[in-house]
This record gives sequence, structure tokens and C-alpha cells, in this order.
Amino acid sequence: MIEGMTMHAEFLVRKMLASLALSVFVLVSVLSAQASAGIFNVRDYGATGNKADLATQSIQKAIDACGKSGGGEVYLPAGDYTSGTLHLRSHVRLYLDAGATLFGSKAEADFTTDALLLGEDLENISIEGRGTIDGQSEYDWRMNVIDDGYIRDNQKSAEAAGIPLMRSFPKEMDHRKIYPHMIKLVRCKDIRVAGISILHSPSWTFYPYDCDRLRIDGVYIHTDQKYGVWADGIDPNSCRDVIIANSTIETGDDAIVFYSTPEAGGPPKACENITVTNCRLSSSSSAIKFCDGNQVAVRNVTISNCVITHSNRGIAFMVYDGGVVENVVISNVVINTHRFDWFWWGNGDPIYFTVQRRSESLGLPLKPDEPPAGAIRHVILRNIIAHGQGSCLILGHPNSWLDDVSLENIKLFQSTDNTPGYDKAVHAMYFHYARNLKVKDVQVHWEKPESPKWQSAMYFQDVKGLKLEGFEGGPAKAASDIPAVVLDEVEGAAIVDSTASSGTNVYLRVKGAKSQNISLHGNELHMAHVPYQADKDVKAGTVKETGSY
Repeated sequence: MIEGMTMHAEFLVRKMLASLALSVFVLVSVLSAQASAGIFNVRDYGATGNKADLATQSIQKAIDACGKSGGGEVYLPAGDYTSGTLHLRSHVRLYLDAGATLFGSKAEADFTTDALLLGEDLENISIEGRGTIDGQSEYDWRMNVIDDGYIRDNQKSAEAAGIPLMRSFPKEMDHRKIYPHMIKLVRCKDIRVAGISILHSPSWTFYPYDCDRLRIDGVYIHTDQKYGVWADGIDPNSCRDVIIANSTIETGDDAIVFYSTPEAGGPPKACENITVTNCRLSSSSSAIKFCDGNQVAVRNVTISNCVITHSNRGIAFMVYDGGVVENVVISNVVINTHRFDWFWWGNGDPIYFTVQRRSESLGLPLKPDEPPAGAIRHVILRNIIAHGQGSCLILGHPNSWLDDVSLENIKLFQSTDNTPGYDKAVHAMYFHYARNLKVKDVQVHWEKPESPKWQSAMYFQDVKGLKLEGFEGGPAKAASDIPAVVLDEVEGAAIVDSTASSGTNVYLRVKGAKSQNISLHGNELHMAHVPYQADKDVKAGTVKETGSY
């Protein structure tokens, strides 16, 4: 008998100890059964599901245990979990059930790096479920305090129009250093992200670098389109074999961006073999962007069956750092663009190509070690309906012309932005520094109200080897001397099977002493009073017309 106890009391104590032992045995058995089944519930590791309780350690324990066991599923049941940086492990599936929300902590001290979910040198990982990841981003709306060379023109336009230079900044930008990505993966392979919603990221939402075999399917990404600076959607950098499908991405900054730049001590590599399909995209900057930060290449890309709504730019090809964009097919896309606040990149332009050197883009003298201008080549844009407030600008570089670019079956509806000083559109489509250019079955429609700046539907300058086929359109102002099409310093052009719109006075104007070898054949130009006119500096015999009526 236990000293000092009656037999009855001793019996009760022993019964309680036996019951406790049984409970512990049952708990251990349940945990063992779950572990053997490969399921690691974060509640079993101390997570409460109460948003006010920091769950970083509990979730990390579950992830580590799952990884050490050889893999399985880390399960977040319905509830609210607040966390700092979590380190993913190979062969681990992080599953957020419906009703589960993983909040990124608002405290910078809870992050050991610039990510909520971080994976480095991992394989076979997935982040799935019907739950939500919420970065709880916060912003201040205040007077501009920085000189950003990339948007200096927009800033000057806003100033000229008397628009106060108020803009969004991330909260605590003056002293905070970490604005975490929701997901950052470095040198990982065999990755799946599916089903989840990712909201309010303080920085690029999903950032994979040097990853192989990445599939993103059925996700919803949202950041504020008025305030969400830096808050891109998906930014693959130096990645290979990427699929982005069946997703909705609405972001303050770019929605989908392809990079080829250094990261985490690693070199820039080609970002290649990419498919984007069945997505709806919105962006205060560019919905789809081949990024200016391209030091090697972005290549072998197909984008299809996508809808772009409520965006500043639709599709942007930008090369600033000497890299190459090549072998790209974009098809079956609907684009709707309009002007956003002055501090966002873009001017409501549905299609945008540019090749620049980094210093040129900033309006600065070239640096001695700066790479030469990069290149854009072998690109097809096909089956597109676009409504926009800005011009489609297809611009190469004096030292690196666009090469083998085709625009096919495009309907462009040009509208205007009535904000004073903001409407920069002149020509509906403007091409500069291009060779082997094909423009087929393109229609240009000018919408009301019209801008006094509007002129030609098509303007080609410094082009070698142009085929304009099946074009329908006219100048912005009917019964004016503005031509529908301008060829300025164009060498070798054929305009075939094209139609002048009603009210066209001059269909084609040819300019520049270098213009030569231009032919018109089989065009329906009876609506135009003057099929073509050549400036005085154009050599006699440069234009030949056959079979037009």
C-alpha cells in the first residue's frame, strides 16, 4: 500500500494512472498510425488553429517529421495558422484543407529569410488543397519620395496634368528589410502547386529559381491592383519545364513574368520550355511579361487560351540586359487594357515589344561593362482580340532589330484615355527596327471618343522584309490626309489582299530615301481616293501596284 493512503484511495490513484497510460498509449498509437499512413497533422504538433498563436515551430516540427520519415503529407485542417519562415523538405506534400488559412506573420522578426514557404535543393514537393495562404501585406498611400527612371515619363505626364504624385509604398519601407514571398523555391525539381488560393503577398507571390519540372494548376493569386507594388504573381527565373494552367491571377504588379537573372549566389540560366494555358490574368503592370531582367534567354514558350482583363499592359516583351527572347507562340488570347496610376509601368498598351540597354532605359550614359543590346526573334502572336487605350508598340533596337516576328488574325479596338496628358497613343500599331516581319489578317477599329493625337492604323519605320497581308483599316480621322498605312525607310515590302476602310483618303504613304522595292498586289482600295503617295525623297519606281481595285 502507498504510505498514508487508504486502500480505496490507492485503488483510485492506480485507476487514474492506468487511464492516463491508456490515453497516452492511444495518442501514441494514433500518431503512429497517422505517421505510418504518411499524414502529419500540425494540430498533433502543437498548432492550435488560432490566428493569434504563432504556429511556426509546430508546423515546422510536422514538416521535419514528415521529411525524416521518408515523406508524406503535412496536413493543415480548417483553422487559422500564423507563421514565419517555414522550410520545406523533399517528398513532402503540404496540404491546406478547405477552411485552413496560413497567414504570413506581420512581424519581420518571425522571418529568417525572404519567404514564408522556402525550399532549397529539394525534390518531389507539393503545396496543395482548397485552403488559403495570406501574406497580410500592408501599404501606405503617400507622396512620392523616389526618382524611378523607369517611370519618369509617366511621372512627368502626371505633373504636367496637375495630378498629385501620390502613390503606394509598402508599409514601413523606410526601415523594414524583409518583404517575404509566399513561396520561394531554389534549385528544386518535381514541384506541384495546385488548388490553393494565395492572397496579399508583400512581394512576388511565387518565386522559383533554377527549378525543373514545375506544375502550377488551378491556383488563385490575388494582390491589390491599386496598392500592391512589388506584388507579382508568378515569376519563374532560370527555370525549365514549367506549366501554368487553369489559374486566375490578379496582381498589383506583373501577373506572370519570365526571368533569366542571378539569384542566391547562382548564375543566370535560360528560362525555357514553358506552357501557359487556360488562365485569366489581370495586372496593374503587365499581365504576361518576358522580363527586362534577362541576361541569358527566355525561349521555347507557348501561351494559349488566356483572357487578360483590367490590365495596364497585355503582353510585354522587354529585353534590357543583353539576353534573348526566342521561339514564342502566343495564341487564342483576349486582351483588355487601360491606363492605371502614373507609378505603374505601362500605358494601356495591349502588345509591347522593346529592346534596350539598361542605361538607355534609365536615360543614363552607357556603362563600359554593359552588355550589348539583346534580341527578340522567332515570335508568333495569333488569334487575338485586343481592346486598349495605348498603342501596340513593336520596337527593336538600332543595333538589334526584331527578327522573324509574325502577327496573325488580330482584331484591335483602339480607345482613348480622357485624362489630360495621359493619352500617348498616336498610331494604333507602330513597328520600328524589324526584319522579316509578317502582319496578316489584322483589323484596326478606332472607337469613340477619338483622340486628337491619333493618326495612322499602321506605321512601319526602319523595316527590312515586310509582308502586310489581309489588312483591314483606315486612318483615325476619315476624309483627312492622314494615311491608313505608312512605310518609312522600309526596304522590301509587299502589301497584298488588303482593304481600305470607308472614308480613307490616302491609303499608303511611302517616306524615306532608303525605302525601296515596295509592291501592292490584289488589294481592294476603291474606298481610298489615293491608293498611295510617295514623298519627294523616295526614288522613282520604288512602288509598284498590280491587280488592285
